[in-house]
Amino acid sequence: MRLADSFRSERFGAVRIHELQRVIELDSGALDDAFSAGSRVVPPEAIRAVESQMVIVVPCMNESRSVIEGVLSGIPHDCLIVLVSNSDQLPVNRYEIEAQTLEQFCRLAGRSAISVHQQDPGLAAAIKAAGMAELIGEDGLVRAGKGEAMLIGMALAAMTGRRHVGYVDADNYVPGAVHEYCKAYAAGLHLAESPYSMVRISWHSKPKLRDGRLFFSRRGRSSEITNEWLNRFLAEYSGFGTEVIATGNAGEHAMTLELGLKLRLAGGFAVEPYEYLDLFEQFGGILESASPDVMASSVPVLQIETRNPHFHDNKGEEHVQGMRMQALNVVYHSPVTLPAVRQAIVEFMVAQGALEVGQEPPRERVYPPVGSLDLELLYDGLDAEALTFRQFDGRASAGYPAAPPIERPGIPRPTV
Repeated sequence: MRLADSFRSERFGAVRIHELQRVIELDSGALDDAFSAGSRVVPPEAIRAVESQMVIVVPCMNESRSVIEGVLSGIPHDCLIVLVSNSDQLPVNRYEIEAQTLEQFCRLAGRSAISVHQQDPGLAAAIKAAGMAELIGEDGLVRAGKGEAMLIGMALAAMTGRRHVGYVDADNYVPGAVHEYCKAYAAGLHLAESPYSMVRISWHSKPKLRDGRLFFSRRGRSSEITNEWLNRFLAEYSGFGTEVIATGNAGEHAMTLELGLKLRLAGGFAVEPYEYLDLFEQFGGILESASPDVMASSVPVLQIETRNPHFHDNKGEEHVQGMRMQALNVVYHSPVTLPAVRQAIVEFMVAQGALEVGQEPPRERVYPPVGSLDLELLYDGLDAEALTFRQFDGRASAGYPAAPPIERPGIPRPTV
């Protein structure tokens, strides 16, 4: 893969946000960096080395079997798949359909995967025993929400002993786009050369049907708002306007687990923009950091614009408005957001009809880092009580020696 060079970046303490890099070639051949000018080439062996250490988490809710099959087919072979479902189980158990689809895929492709349902009582009991009661709602189950699903996925990824975790939404209609995202994750993590790095995707376009023809929009309705306010956050500190953040709502993103296990994740659709805020809070140098090792290094955030269009289901205006407001909520309540930005957010939300005059934006739920979980207790609880917890070993199905995704004696104990 060949990526345009990133010549500029914005610094916020130890966090280094690189300007958007375009994918120039999806397949750049076997060239190395010595043959590139104004671009960076990541050879196939470097991409495969990262993929062999990557877990791809697929949060899923009520998607059709055909769409899920397409997403699975786009994930590179060497990546381990984790499906975290919050699909309906009544009147038809859609999770069982998803699990059967995943099992069949693993058997045909010789792949390994893990799946679990977010509302499994056994999962809730295991999470609570492992030390994160905050994730459990009043009904005794894991709270519904995308951020919650991502947190579960990261915990499962940490159990496998792999070094990287990436996220791909289950509603993507183009398997080639999924494949490109994963390749971009691997290329970006290779180029970042840091144990604490993140790669966030900006899709090339999001097509919509207008007047009987496709219109390839360059910006999402929610992303424009989120990016604008995150950039205003940075500008208020630097005194210079900036548009460096282009991935505030990036559902497609990846990171090293050394970084991921230190991050606090927000609930619902606040999860992606809050990753930026948590980086600023923990490693921005404004608040005292509990991670001197990270502060002495750096946290590069690479943003990559892909080539494939992003086709997915239209969830409606209410869904989009909810994503915008959740993003603004986490910016407003961050302890490192300056008063001028807070005031401007309130005025904007009142103008949008999201707040009444005199009201304050609501707080989003924020959970402790996954690194605070006792993974051995979590696995024991899942294995004993979670009826939806499945491990698929496609190689064993094909007659090869068993290689389960999680080997119980090898579960690492993460540190925050």
